[in-house]
Amino acid sequence: MLRTLELTVTRKLDGYLHGQYQGLTPGHGSEIGESRMYQIGDDVRRIDWNVTARTRELYVRDQIADRDLEGWLVVDVSAPMRFTTVGPQKASLALGAAAAVGFLTARNQNRLGAVLVAGPQMRTFPPRPGRPQVRGILHAVGMPPDSHGRGRADLAGALERVGSLARRRGFVTVISDFLTKDWQRPLGTLALRNDVLAVEILDPRELDIPAVGYVALADPATGDVREVHMTPDLQRRYRAAAQAQRDATRDTIRSAGADHLVLRTDADWVAGLIQHVRRRKVQIAGVGGGLKR
Repeated sequence: MLRTLELTVTRKLDGYLHGQYQGLTPGHGSEIGESRMYQIGDDVRRIDWNVTARTRELYVRDQIADRDLEGWLVVDVSAPMRFTTVGPQKASLALGAAAAVGFLTARNQNRLGAVLVAGPQMRTFPPRPGRPQVRGILHAVGMPPDSHGRGRADLAGALERVGSLARRRGFVTVISDFLTKDWQRPLGTLALRNDVLAVEILDPRELDIPAVGYVALADPATGDVREVHMTPDLQRRYRAAAQAQRDATRDTIRSAGADHLVLRTDADWVAGLIQHVRRRKVQIAGVGGGLKR
C-alpha cells in the first residue's frame, strides 16, 4: 500500500505540481527560478519582460520556494476514522493525504515530524529529512493501536504538543474528521507561527441518515450503542444539525487563518488535493504573492 501511495504521489501529484519546490501550500520564495509561459491566475508582477520582448509571448519568472523547512503532520488515527459507508475508510483517505504531504516534503529534503493521536494515546516522530522518515510515519498511520472504546481523540493535546516541539516557523497539516472538542484554540495558536492546512475527512452518511426505521448506532470512540427510530422528522433534524456542525468547523478553521480542505470517501482524494493547490495558486496570485503569515 505504501509503495502504491508513493507512486501515486510521484506520478500524479508530483507530475501536476511541476516546479522544483512547490507543495500543497505553495508560496513565493526568495530564489529566482526559470521562466515559463503565463497562465491565468499568475501574479502579473512576476512577468519576465526581457523574455516576453524576445519571444513576443507573455512569460513569467518562477521563484523557488525556500528550502530547509520544518513540517509537521497531526493525524487522527482513532477508531472513528475506521468508518465508511461508500468507498474507502476515512482512515485510508487520511493515509493518502499524509502520504501526499510527506513525499512532497521529502523530495525537497525538508524535515518532517508527526504526532499521531489514537484516542487519548499519542505517538510523536521528531522531525527528520528523507523518505525513510515518511515511510515510517505512514506505516504507523496505517497500523495504529486499537483505540476502540478508549475515548475520543485528544486532537487538542496533539496540536499543543506540535506547538511546543516546533523549533521554527514552518507548516503543519492536520488530518482529522474534527468531530472532537476543544481543538479550536490550539489550532489558532499554532496558525499564528505556521502555515496550517486542515484536512477534514468526511463520509456522506455523517451528513444524512435515511429514514429506515429502527437502527442501532454505535460510537466506536466510547463503545456506546443506542437504538434510534429514524423517522422523516428525525432525518430532517439530523441533517440540519450535521450541516450546522460542519459549517461551524469550516468557519472555525478559516477564522484561525488556516487553509481548509475537505476529502470525502465518495470522491477522488487525488483530484481533491489538486483542486486545492489550484485554488491556492489563484489566491496567492490574486493577493500579490506570499502567504498571509
